[in-house]
Amino acid sequence: MGRDHLMPKAYIGIGGNLGDTITTVRSAFAALAGLPETTLLSTSMLYRTSPLGPIRQPDFINAVAAIRTPLAPLALLSWLQSIEHQHGRIRDGARWGPRTLDLDLLLYGDSRIVEDTLMVPHPGLCQRAFVLYPLYEIAPDLEIPGHGPLVRLLPAVAGQRIAVANLQQGTSGS
Repeated sequence: MGRDHLMPKAYIGIGGNLGDTITTVRSAFAALAGLPETTLLSTSMLYRTSPLGPIRQPDFINAVAAIRTPLAPLALLSWLQSIEHQHGRIRDGARWGPRTLDLDLLLYGDSRIVEDTLMVPHPGLCQRAFVLYPLYEIAPDLEIPGHGPLVRLLPAVAGQRIAVANLQQGTSGS
């Protein structure tokens, strides 16, 4: 086991709706596994979900990954943004717009972080089925700092559309 058990466990939300989204999400899993001294612990199934916000756009493919890493939260965020960029993510300021890849640091151990560029737990985590269901799949006993047991958050998002992605269907966005 070594020192791995001493390193924080982080949960990363993964999503995209442009291009070959299933391939992109799988590539993001591999990129997370390749982070310095980081272990990819588990990944959820892929889920198809409706986009948020007023912009008309294709459905998203979403997932969650658990990693164990020595990277500090802001360093990890920088790596996540680098992975997004490598996958064609363009940050144009459009909130809730279409994107090739979105990586969100959802949780970092039991930390509560409020910085200009990072909030953990992720501020939208508790209101989003596309985060809570995949997170529950890989960590059903998880406690969300400041919110309690993950399982107690699920009823609040039960009405949101989410389905396991059909990996045989075409997945290209616009």
